[in-house]
Amino acid sequence: MKPQMLALAASLLFAAIPAGHAAEKIADKAADHPATQTAAQLQAAQPTAAGVYRFAVGDLRITALSDGTLPLGIKPLVKGLSPERIDALLAERFERDPLETSINAFLIDAGPRLLLVDTGAGRLFGPYGGKLPASLAAAGYRPEQVTDILLTHIHTDHSGGLALDGRMVFPNATVHVGQADIDFFLDRANLARGLQPRLHDEAVATVGPYLKAGKVKPFSDQSEILPGVTAIPTPGHTPGHAFYRVASRGETIEFWGDIIHVGPVQFPHPDATVAFDIDQDAARAQRLKRFAQEAGSGQLTAAAHLGFPGLGRLQRDGDAYRWVPVEYRNRE
Repeated sequence: MKPQMLALAASLLFAAIPAGHAAEKIADKAADHPATQTAAQLQAAQPTAAGVYRFAVGDLRITALSDGTLPLGIKPLVKGLSPERIDALLAERFERDPLETSINAFLIDAGPRLLLVDTGAGRLFGPYGGKLPASLAAAGYRPEQVTDILLTHIHTDHSGGLALDGRMVFPNATVHVGQADIDFFLDRANLARGLQPRLHDEAVATVGPYLKAGKVKPFSDQSEILPGVTAIPTPGHTPGHAFYRVASRGETIEFWGDIIHVGPVQFPHPDATVAFDIDQDAARAQRLKRFAQEAGSGQLTAAAHLGFPGLGRLQRDGDAYRWVPVEYRNRE
């Protein structure tokens, strides 16, 4: 990867992405010498299918949409654990640093309303992310059909897909987001309080067009912002970070956002924070509180950065926790 691209990714949200585009180089060489292609080269040369996974909650048809994945450097990211312990936890899952990390969004078809939870990174992560439009099209929907966008928070990989070249990608949508995130990311005065200039500029570029159009409805307290949709402020990772609980016919699902980034590490060590947490202590306390509430409840949960489709349930495992992914279904 070019140095400026690495700086971009690090300053936005994700740090320590390894340099180089080895897969692309392998694919180029394989195209010149097809007879010598290895299995890895063949895989690298194939186009990637859009990430779409449909499921139901009550009367709601919900679709997990992949915005792509990226290699996330774990050891420079996680706070409170030694590099050796991090490597051991990853090895238990046959994974390693950097960890391939999903960027997930979720579409909720509620009949007259079409809700989108987060919008991916758009073009702001360079070669990583930006696949949400293709996933949305593969699911059979168009951006102009989206009526409401539920932002878990205004970090680039969640709000970056809102706008492109100054125009709203979802022109008919109202954006719901925590007031505290609007106050923090959109106010230049916060540059003196630790807000990164690039994050401010990108918030202006992505959320800004909706603010100017009067299409942002912020919230400050836990409240039902749409029929069957409850916003639950969970500040810590960002000042206005929020969950969304969606209910239909006695069934519920919660969309978690960034209360967890690194499943293999933070489920066994929920006290571990990450460098992206704006308030480290509040983020830790929020995770410990929410995990304790959810564990064993059977609550279906959708997470932004766990392996696609990011759906599962939480169980207690002694003093730690265990994530149980949903079973795969490929039928109506």
